[in-house]
Amino acid sequence: MKLLVGLGNPGSQYERTRHNVGFRVLDTLADKLGLRWERHGRSMISNTTIENEKTVLVKPLTFMNNSGEAVGELQRWYKLASEDILVIYDELDLPNGQIRLRAKGSAGGHNGMKSLIQHLHTDQFPRLRVGIGRPANRRPDTINYVLGIPSKDDYITLLQAEDRSVEAIPLILREGVDTAMNILNVDPDAERKAEEKRRLKLEREQARKQRESTNNTEGASSP
Repeated sequence: MKLLVGLGNPGSQYERTRHNVGFRVLDTLADKLGLRWERHGRSMISNTTIENEKTVLVKPLTFMNNSGEAVGELQRWYKLASEDILVIYDELDLPNGQIRLRAKGSAGGHNGMKSLIQHLHTDQFPRLRVGIGRPANRRPDTINYVLGIPSKDDYITLLQAEDRSVEAIPLILREGVDTAMNILNVDPDAERKAEEKRRLKLEREQARKQRESTNNTEGASSP
């Protein structure tokens, strides 16, 4: 069983902010799978199965800086190891629109991640980071930046990265974090290409079976 945790702040005023990347990724995934959200303790959750793995999507309702309180509750409720929790969040230290997968690590100044590390009592859990870049001015107001809404072009780039993150999740669950890191961190579009490759392979297999069926029918009807 896996927890997919998207970090963000509850409330419509935060929906399009840089800091709500994690929420948006899970909302997009839930929409794609036709899932519904329900309240569980201090989180909104949605249950599903991805790549034959029972999976719970989680959006903490504690606001960003206390995210670990809600996630810690769910970890204890489901009796999960920290390695079974994949966290998706915004990353200042990556260019806007870039995604990176890590198996573990520090919070890197992200208050939501600080809270998770505090309440999970470890930094040994995987995370999918979605780059939001840093403000251009020399003396940035980081809080206003992460809680701000990007420009139209930056927002489109960010949404594209969020879509790639949604596509990456089945790859991570299917292949494992280490293998997925070697794929995603080299080619962020890897899962999309892999899905296209699987589709073409299936089409070729179906065409081959169709030809064999046609040949067998013709052979059976020959005098």
